[in-house]
Amino acid sequence: MNTNPTIPEDAHAVRAEVRKAYAAVAARAANCGPNAASTCCGGGGPPAIGAQTLGYSAEEIAAAPVGADLGLGCGNPHAIAALRPGETVLDLGSGAGFDCFLAARAVGATGRVIGVDMTMEMVLQARANAAKAGVHHVEFRLGEIESLPVDSNSVDVILSNCVINLSPDKPRVFRDAFRALKPGGRLAIADTVRTADLPPGILADLAAHCGCVAGAASVDELETMLRAAGFVDLRITPMDASRAFIHDWLPGKNPGDYVLSASIEAVKPERGE
Repeated sequence: MNTNPTIPEDAHAVRAEVRKAYAAVAARAANCGPNAASTCCGGGGPPAIGAQTLGYSAEEIAAAPVGADLGLGCGNPHAIAALRPGETVLDLGSGAGFDCFLAARAVGATGRVIGVDMTMEMVLQARANAAKAGVHHVEFRLGEIESLPVDSNSVDVILSNCVINLSPDKPRVFRDAFRALKPGGRLAIADTVRTADLPPGILADLAAHCGCVAGAASVDELETMLRAAGFVDLRITPMDASRAFIHDWLPGKNPGDYVLSASIEAVKPERGE
């Protein structure tokens, strides 16, 4: 029996494997209750990480609905987003809604937050969390981040937390993000970046791809993709402190030697620039 399946080269197959893995995470979370992130959400994605480890404040953690934090991020995009009241925010790969609910708190009742996830199980869980919390200016849509179910020039800020690395077509993700943003809109992303060549054993490991390691792009590759999409004012900052928790994602394979969490910022130019 092959215990180390290779990553399918076909993009649809990669996407299907990721969807299946995170559907399983959502199902485990639904069955395990409010402590799912710390007790039974491992497998499929990277091991659950406490939000405080990722830089969220105790106040932010307490403000999110119970069950919204599945511990699947690799950073805190809110730390760089500088959200303002009244803004429209889009979260790519919104999961159970943790970052969306924090964004809703920041933009207030005059703002709007849209979460997009390709896994129906995650969308349903996020909608249930919103209903339980009585948060009415957040909505969750089923869709793929390469083809976002939002109008062009309609959002002020795009957030994402450890999701874009999972896409088999990252240039298309950034092109569609650019389309969705208003002129002057901005990206505020936490994601993994590749800092050294990955060994063949990790590259060929489907679990490493679903676990946010094998699909990570380098800083140079990300900058090339962002500039090609039209973004300016790029800032990509790898976080060396993330090495410790990333090592835990693939025990015995030392993924922190090759991949780090990073903050990724970029701006869509104002018209005429």
